Amino acid sequence: MRLIGRILLFLLIVVLAYQLWLFGHVWWWVEHNPTASAFMEEQRAKLQEEDPDADLRYQWVDYERISPNLKRALVASEDAKFLDHEGFDWEGIQTAWEKNLKKGRIVAGGSTISQQLAKNLFLSSKKTPWRKAEEAVITLMLEQMMTKRRIFEIYLNVIEWGNGVFGAEAAAQHYFKTNASKLGAGQAAKLAAMVPNPRYYDKNRSDRKLLRKAAIIQRRMWAADYPA
Repeated sequence: MRLIGRILLFLLIVVLAYQLWLFGHVWWWVEHNPTASAFMEEQRAKLQEEDPDADLRYQWVDYERISPNLKRALVASEDAKFLDHEGFDWEGIQTAWEKNLKKGRIVAGGSTISQQLAKNLFLSSKKTPWRKAEEAVITLMLEQMMTKRRIFEIYLNVIEWGNGVFGAEAAAQHYFKTNASKLGAGQAAKLAAMVPNPRYYDKNRSDRKLLRKAAIIQRRMWAADYPA
């Protein structure tokens, strides 16, 4: 029994230490820009398996230098209630659950922008029994410690947009040879439509499903509210 007690105590200490590590990083990023994320490091490693000299296309750009079109498009596409919820869109989660049950497979997700950022910053793409719990804890930290504007600014800068392409500035340059500040409505809508499967759409930029979704987003984006 003593051995079991010691093991449980050790595991508790490890869990608490990990939570403190997470807390420390979120606290630091309130005022300091991340230079990378867990997901970026994972993708860099995969690219370098094929080419040791390969690197990511990534450049941080401040919130003011990102087109309002892209901000509206992403809110319209990924999280229409971003300004209203506290990290979780319970109605969206229920709707996604019902769609997945009906189809018998995962066809929709209910993750908010805050949840997506939590996953991208700290977690790998591997699905484990604990990943959703970890994502929820990190999401709560982000929502409690950061403003919506700061969450969105970091999200815009670390989101994946292609094979080794991360962030709004790199995506604008990669697809449209322009700056993130100059993205038009159609360009922004197409980038937002690529978010669920960016590496596929990087290679299939004229995919009918992508173009159809981009058109829907462009029609909806004018009603989207984003952090000023």
